[in-house]
Amino acid sequence: MQILRQEVVDVAAEMYRRDLISGPAGNISVRLPDGNLLVTPSGGRKDQLDPGELLVIDRQGNCLNGDASCRPTSELPMHLEVYGQRPDVAAVIHAHPISCVALSLAGVSLVDPYIPEALVFLGPVPTAPYATPASEENREAIAGLIQDHDAIILAHHGSLTVGSDLDQAFMRLEILEHTAKTVVLACQIGTPRRLDPDSVEKLLAQREGFGFRREDIEHPLDGFGFLIPRNQGLRTLGMIWTSSVFPDHAPAGMVNLRGMVGGARDPEALEKPAEELVDLVL
Repeated sequence: MQILRQEVVDVAAEMYRRDLISGPAGNISVRLPDGNLLVTPSGGRKDQLDPGELLVIDRQGNCLNGDASCRPTSELPMHLEVYGQRPDVAAVIHAHPISCVALSLAGVSLVDPYIPEALVFLGPVPTAPYATPASEENREAIAGLIQDHDAIILAHHGSLTVGSDLDQAFMRLEILEHTAKTVVLACQIGTPRRLDPDSVEKLLAQREGFGFRREDIEHPLDGFGFLIPRNQGLRTLGMIWTSSVFPDHAPAGMVNLRGMVGGARDPEALEKPAEELVDLVL
């Protein structure tokens, strides 16, 4: 356990050094072999953590340290939601990466396929609707997304990345922010160009080959995305706008499918068949 405590402290300090968090922001949790969680405490700079300050919490959120002053991270409900839905996850990182937050402020979604490596290692990254930080709202905001995604941007707030261990969760955070920085720079130069559908299909096949695939590639996506019905595998029917966060900003020639949250619904649940929707946008 002491080695794991030191690993959490080291990752937290690295997050601080890389501007992925500031002040008391950010939190980390790791699932222990007995099912309990090792979590960072609330408050305090994460670059100054001591391994002994980390807390052991059960899956109901109760502190097992025997210390009446135990104050786990205020984002604990969000972490508990992840572990409740994802038995494959053993580490969760919540950070405040600058470029990711900037993209959410500008309404630019990383569901859009821009960077090959990001699509392979992260899959489409949805943006959860804004929720009050350190509240039950954050848990609710990610509840409909985390089953199908390994990285989520929290609108106006930060990011959530998960992994089978702490290294993987941190690697995904690194890739997420590196991708966001690239897209931010591209937006300053001009209009970022998305990968074409054929390239996306090849990259998603690579993602599956590496064992990273989750159900996210079989759902219609939130934001600009490719409509991929479940019963037709990876055949892309067309480009549509399905923004639940920015419903009035659909580009010319694209239909807005209101009510889509995180791409969790099938085309069959929409008012029009997928083929008719594609006719509207192609």
